[in-house]
Amino acid sequence: KQWYQRRVAITAGGPHKLRESMPLIIVIRNKLKYSLTYNETKKVTMSRAIKVDGRVRTDMCFPIGFQDVISIDKTGEYFRMLFDVKGRFLIHRIKKDEAAYKLCSVKSLNTAAKGVPTLVTHDGRTIRYPDPLVKVHDTIKLDIDSGKILDFIRFEPGSQAYITGGQNCGRIGIITHREKHPGSFDIVHVKDSVGHSFATRLSNVFPIGKGKQNWISLPRGKGVRLSIAEERDRKLAQKAKEM
Repeated sequence: KQWYQRRVAITAGGPHKLRESMPLIIVIRNKLKYSLTYNETKKVTMSRAIKVDGRVRTDMCFPIGFQDVISIDKTGEYFRMLFDVKGRFLIHRIKKDEAAYKLCSVKSLNTAAKGVPTLVTHDGRTIRYPDPLVKVHDTIKLDIDSGKILDFIRFEPGSQAYITGGQNCGRIGIITHREKHPGSFDIVHVKDSVGHSFATRLSNVFPIGKGKQNWISLPRGKGVRLSIAEERDRKLAQKAKEM
């Protein structure tokens, strides 16, 4: 929660907004449990053991946001920042081959000096000479080492999407259709894998795959939000198995 983050650590300036990121110290100390105190966390980061998107980060307050890849070479562990179905940050463990790329949402298309076409992603990257077919709200597959675009996902009905904001943050489903409201917010309707439909703003929708094929591994639950009664039944079933 935001009040918790503000009391524990302050996020430094970086590629993500304050309310859309988590300081690196929270990830290392509170989430991964690699340290117990502030000073221990400082020693871990200053040892240059933590990489974020392939670059060593020694600032404990560096912001970690959606889709960022955290690499720890000494332990051979890799993590991707996602959301759970309740909208909370989730440190999702991934394999080494998946840690070589990340997905970035296209926020704007511009023309730089001398007519060079560029695009700007959700994590503050500016990429020159993108594919002319890439449009705003599409998702690109970015190679972390080279910084080049490997492929892209069109924002269109039939694409699988991750919801990154609003009351449905963390849910995953197939885009069914888009309502255009000139002068207001466009609304996108999404249906999850169990048939539940919901709607959210266009800015909250992040395509992650074509059809039912995901380009990233999904956390437990596959982005399906259960009702209160369904959660209760699942917990009771788990207790029955343990007894």
